[in-house]
Amino acid sequence: MQRLQVGDRVIVVRGDDKGQAGKVLRLVKSKNSVVIEGVNRVKRHMKATPQKPGGILDVEAPVHVSNVMLIDPESGKPTRVRHEVRDGKKVRVAARSGAAIEVTRE
Repeated sequence: MQRLQVGDRVIVVRGDDKGQAGKVLRLVKSKNSVVIEGVNRVKRHMKATPQKPGGILDVEAPVHVSNVMLIDPESGKPTRVRHEVRDGKKVRVAARSGAAIEVTRE
């Protein structure tokens, strides 16, 4: 079980995008990074293909996991993550409030 999963709400605690929050779109396990919706936007120059036109696109770049923290579902503040066994299942728990963390996938 991991500290972060796709669909989690996180906040950036260090770096140029400090204070920005968003939903985890993708995990890059090989680089210990996450891609967060609307955070760390960079310009990418894309060459045109028969399927799509080229141009300069705004895309989200990965952020290292050490620079983000999960948002507590009760208080809305950054929190660390613990793992507990509740009702025979291993669940992620917010260290700040003790609330179980549910993943919202859309």
